[in-house]
Amino acid sequence: MGLIKSVAPSLPIPTTTYSQDQQQQLGKSLRLYFNQIDTAYWDGTKVVNPYGAWQSSASQTTTANTATVMSMNITDYEYGTNIVSSTKMTVKYSGIYNLQWSGQFQNTDNAQHDISVWIRQNDADVSGSTGFISIPARKSDGAGNEGHVVVGWNYFLQLAASDYIELWWSTTNAAVTLEYYAAGTSPTRPATASLIATLSFVSAIP
Repeated sequence: MGLIKSVAPSLPIPTTTYSQDQQQQLGKSLRLYFNQIDTAYWDGTKVVNPYGAWQSSASQTTTANTATVMSMNITDYEYGTNIVSSTKMTVKYSGIYNLQWSGQFQNTDNAQHDISVWIRQNDADVSGSTGFISIPARKSDGAGNEGHVVVGWNYFLQLAASDYIELWWSTTNAAVTLEYYAAGTSPTRPATASLIATLSFVSAIP
């Protein structure tokens, strides 16, 4: 299947006489258009723009100070990507990719605790990828007042065909979890995924 939607460049309407400004506008329009094509991936028959989106509808736990892989059990979208063993976001085409993720963390302890989140590519830690954040403590005014925070950021990664990436995390206390919440009421609202990740193709490798 080829491109579902392809948009031609918006070119200036020509005047009856030569105009240097119009010629420059035409050149800029064409340059921008072909720059987009240059950074696309051509698999021999069509231009492809891989992407993937996944989430988790399960709460995820770990033991203190232990590296633990994050998992996802729901596939929202896949094209030129797929998830293997619920953790390995795998690409079919080489290129530069933008990985974005967010996690819903919960802390049931009365003290705040720290988490670290990082990336592994093909089982190797990605240098400089660790994010470090503190999860707020449970409130002291009764049950159901756990500490909550949504954490997320994004990375650009260079991946070869068949490479995969995973999200890993650790916490200083097992009271911190990646928490899934069912749909709510008052007001009615949808469920909260414990983890969401998207992977988007940015460009072919220069």
